Amino acid sequence: MKKYIIAVTALVGLNSCSNIEEKINETIEKTTTTVKETAQNAVKETLNETVSNSINSMTNAENAQFQEIFPSGEPAMISDFTGKKFTFPNGAPAYIFKYKSERELLIPFLEKQETTDETKSDKVVEKINGQSFIDKLSFIEKFIPANTIDMSFLDNIKNDKSIEYYKLKRYPNSSTLIYNPKTKQVFHFVEVARVKI
Repeated sequence: MKKYIIAVTALVGLNSCSNIEEKINETIEKTTTTVKETAQNAVKETLNETVSNSINSMTNAENAQFQEIFPSGEPAMISDFTGKKFTFPNGAPAYIFKYKSERELLIPFLEKQETTDETKSDKVVEKINGQSFIDKLSFIEKFIPANTIDMSFLDNIKNDKSIEYYKLKRYPNSSTLIYNPKTKQVFHFVEVARVKI
């Protein structure tokens, strides 16, 4: 009889151990599933927030003045000025200026701008092929809501072969100029690098 009691006790013990192991496995599976779902939801929320913030920063453009970036700029050097400031998703500010100016006055002025790091700066303006820049602007235009920043000038400059493109980096500012020598119209894009402290 003792043998039967020991055998039955051993079977009940094994069955209990099997049930305990099964419960542990179920708990682990439920916990793993919950953790995965929570992580996926957190990633989705972060992604949605980042995309939303990026769009908001581009669409919340505010008026800007030439002297904000170029404080030593002579007001008489430019005319018919409009400017907008916006923020890139990484937090770096950028500016779009539209004005008229003589190339012979503007380029030397830009080359003489102060810099915080001469090793990261150009000495002279470089004339560039503007196609890659136009392609970038065309891409950005798709994401900017109507009436935020007037990008209609893109159609005109894409077809005008007399348009000139220039680039100059005077750290932390990086300027790209689209210049129409016939009208003296300038579209000036300034990206301001985030200076690390």
